[in-house]
Amino acid sequence: MRHDQRDFLGGLLMAFVGFAAAWYAYEHYELGTPNDMGPGFFPFGLGILLGVLGLLIALPAMLRPGEQLRVMWGALARVVGAIVLFALLLKTAGLVLACMAAVILASTADRSIGWRVRLLTAVVIAALSWLVFIVGLGMVLPVWPWSA
Repeated sequence: MRHDQRDFLGGLLMAFVGFAAAWYAYEHYELGTPNDMGPGFFPFGLGILLGVLGLLIALPAMLRPGEQLRVMWGALARVVGAIVLFALLLKTAGLVLACMAAVILASTADRSIGWRVRLLTAVVIAALSWLVFIVGLGMVLPVWPWSA
């Protein structure tokens, strides 16, 4: 009998990220006390919470049957490639075009999505990114290639 590999590995990944974040906050920031919280208190607490939740997902998954995990390498490469593409394009092409290019590339991982939906999603994500990061948070990022 195989255990539920999807939940097991997902839970372990959550636990690793959570405990790593808590450790980083503990090592690099002042935690303070509940009455006088330091800058590391909140990330430390959230990291511990995420780590515990990850374990609560992973441990029961060892006891339940599941299918063998099948990695779709092509889809994984497209999604990771979209992140790299965004990072490479952000400073030269600007936020809007970098978002659109990344969304279009990542969406090719799902062959059931049509080009009209891909383009519409890319425009909406780019607009939301502009609203959140430029308008809402006031971040100084190039928006277009000519503003870089």
